[in-house]
Amino acid sequence: MFRTRLLSGILLVAIALFVFLTGGALLAVVIFGVSVIAYQELTAACKVRGEGELPGAPVRVGLVMTLVYYGLIGLALGRDISMVFPAMIVAIVAAFLVFLFVYVFTFPKYHANQIMSAMFSFLYGPVMLSFLYLLREGFDDGIYLVWFVFLASWGSDTCAYCVGVLIGKHKMTPKLSPKKSIEGAVGGILGAALLFALYTHFVINRYTMMTLSLPLAMSLGAAGALVSMVGDLAASAVKRDHEIKDYGKLIPGHGGIMDRFDSVIVAGPIVFLGIALSVGIM
Repeated sequence: MFRTRLLSGILLVAIALFVFLTGGALLAVVIFGVSVIAYQELTAACKVRGEGELPGAPVRVGLVMTLVYYGLIGLALGRDISMVFPAMIVAIVAAFLVFLFVYVFTFPKYHANQIMSAMFSFLYGPVMLSFLYLLREGFDDGIYLVWFVFLASWGSDTCAYCVGVLIGKHKMTPKLSPKKSIEGAVGGILGAALLFALYTHFVINRYTMMTLSLPLAMSLGAAGALVSMVGDLAASAVKRDHEIKDYGKLIPGHGGIMDRFDSVIVAGPIVFLGIALSVGIM
């Protein structure tokens, strides 16, 4: 199992490097595909459809609205990044209304919790993942900026693990993740702040047109690490609520998209918004 998990992790990192370095249409297609898989994993976990059943109307609506959502933000991004936020709001409101139409005109076929879970899955998967695409393609230096997300998620996770193993004594959330400690969480946050400062000093401020202050970079790293931990625990909470071990089997040794990218999904929006505020487009 360890060998399988290690090899899958190495391959996953290699694919991520290639896709994000390439960017453009390839990145758009990959992020869209990952979003579709994440949406299906979440709706399956939340019992929007019964086990073995074909996708019902709520799932199909979510898949269609994912395509509409990415189409709208792609068109907006092609004009100006400031147009992305209105496009996102329009797409999200439209998706909510379509879900309501499905609920009303198929009543009582689908329960309220299924419709709410479908909307939750749409926001949690496709919408949150789209910030990776926006961060990479929405800024001139996006090829450098997007790695902040992985420093905030995977970097902080590594720091938290190391500190937790060394000095971790106090359990943070014993019912969700018994192995995570408060000391490890603090180490992850401080570690991410340090990683952001180093990356900003040696890469961003030297090889891009942007200039980020180190205090801002460290604050962004700490915030990104904090929300990535919450994202990891939230994904675990959903699994425990519905008594499943993994979201899927797509990645050998890791599970599904939501199992591997649970922290990345929530770190992306924080990093994007922090960068957007720093350059004055919000």
